[in-house]
Amino acid sequence: MVIGVVFAIFWRRHQAQQKAQRSKTAAPPVVVIDTATAKKGDINAYVNALGAVTPLHTVAVRSRVDGQLLKVNYKEGQVVHAGDALVEIDPAPFQASLSQGEGQLARDMAILENSRVDLDRYKEALAKNAIPRQQYETQVATVHQNEGTVKLDQAVVENAKVQLAYCHIIAPISGRIGLRLVDSGNIVHATDANPLLIITQLEPISVIFNVAEDFLPQIQQQFRAGKQLPVDALDRAQQKKISTGMLETIDNQISTNTGTIRLRANFENKDGALFPNQFVNARLLVDTHHNVTLIPGPTVQRNAQGAFVYLLKPDSTVTIHPVTVGITEDNQSEIEGLEPGAVVAADNFNRLMDGAKVRSRAAAGQPSGGTNNPAGKSRTQKNKPQ
Repeated sequence: MVIGVVFAIFWRRHQAQQKAQRSKTAAPPVVVIDTATAKKGDINAYVNALGAVTPLHTVAVRSRVDGQLLKVNYKEGQVVHAGDALVEIDPAPFQASLSQGEGQLARDMAILENSRVDLDRYKEALAKNAIPRQQYETQVATVHQNEGTVKLDQAVVENAKVQLAYCHIIAPISGRIGLRLVDSGNIVHATDANPLLIITQLEPISVIFNVAEDFLPQIQQQFRAGKQLPVDALDRAQQKKISTGMLETIDNQISTNTGTIRLRANFENKDGALFPNQFVNARLLVDTHHNVTLIPGPTVQRNAQGAFVYLLKPDSTVTIHPVTVGITEDNQSEIEGLEPGAVVAADNFNRLMDGAKVRSRAAAGQPSGGTNNPAGKSRTQKNKPQ
């Protein structure tokens, strides 16, 4: 009886040891993954920055004379062109001043003409010694005095014409009118603090944005070479491109407070997509890297040693392969240390390790997780200073 019990215990222990040995020698499970293939291509180097839409011209239209506002010829929000009539101020007082000045000018011109006739007569008399020279010289001075009076009258007339012209206010620039600030019938003055209206130019329009001073040498190199540097204006979420313009100028100094420099880009804005003071994300294209190795950005993993990818080997296993990541545009990253045509794992990273057995999801006939295709939309990373 005792021998039987001992034999049973020994047999069970032997069976457990064999089972443990079989489990140790069993092959690890195969991980089904999506894959991506490294390829040659071009990638753009962008500088991302926050910006604000800024009009090239904004004019606060004011009255240059005092008077009653007779007529408003515009509507709120109307787009006007340079030279369009905007506001009419009562011209009657200025017309009266003009008429008065013209009358004074006509009278003084007649006096001047008469003094010149007397001067000619005195000149002939002096030649015959019929009058003293002092009388002749006095008449010369009188003519000069009358000429000065006429010139003064002419200035008065011109000033009256200018004041009269100020009663007819026209648009100094083309643009969009804001809300009306004064109604017809009111008395306006040249010293009023508030303008009659404000015109803002919308076409073209600019975006002013700040970039770190580290990017300045790279931007200046391209800018001084005469290259046109495109600038994309993106929405707040950086998902939609609103418009594309060109870098126009670089500010003349770096801010010591922020270590950034301001840049201005101009946009045609024919569709009116950009609006003054609108917040945008500016994306400046500073360079394009040609014929470099590209892989989808999500395939790059990182550990304490740096960036790496899971590189597929011919025996259907993966190995940890260190790489150097350059610039990233949308879903593509520039990679150094990987040959074109190399196949890397693109998902299930939490189940992968060095030497793991894998199988492509496409080869397994399973639905793809979307890795060999661009893996959806990913945000554009900010470029490191080069």
